[in-house]
Amino acid sequence: MSIELSFQPLAIDQWDDFVSLFGERGACGGCWCMLWRLTRKQFESQKGAGNKLAMKAIVDSGEVPGILAYHKTEAIGWCAIAPRSSYPALLRSRILQPIDNRTCWSVACLFIEKSFRKKGVSIELLRAASEYAKSQGAELVEGYPVEPKSEKDIPPAFAWTGIPKAFIRAGFKEVVRRSPTRPIMRLELC
Repeated sequence: MSIELSFQPLAIDQWDDFVSLFGERGACGGCWCMLWRLTRKQFESQKGAGNKLAMKAIVDSGEVPGILAYHKTEAIGWCAIAPRSSYPALLRSRILQPIDNRTCWSVACLFIEKSFRKKGVSIELLRAASEYAKSQGAELVEGYPVEPKSEKDIPPAFAWTGIPKAFIRAGFKEVVRRSPTRPIMRLELC
């Protein structure tokens, strides 16, 4: 990859960078990376400003909800990564429910600034996020990418869980597929 990147866990000091990256729309439709953390009803009722406040409360509490990728001093990418238990909506998902009883961390979202997409940022961000999880004691990371039937089937902004090709290049392996378009991929960290 030819883009020089650095990575930072999202903490209070990076909040403004996160807001700048996500923009007025909260990355996609007012999500602010809260979809997997809430019930669908909660998520819909606080879409936009409410989800932003909820994410800010997480950051203010000292919890690190993910990793930012920087090019020079600009935040250009985001990877939500946390213990799977941080994402109760995953437990309710018919397709993405746990495979086994192993404790893992989950990659819940990848968001790359438009002008940096298709340049390998997702791969490097997945690697950095996995290293961060390992530094926090994680032994296993899972991802839930979407498999488009073709490149044109899914607009990049809506591939917010990533695509399998990026996970494979970051060292993940597919372990189960309960739907034609939604593999569960894992990376062993030990």
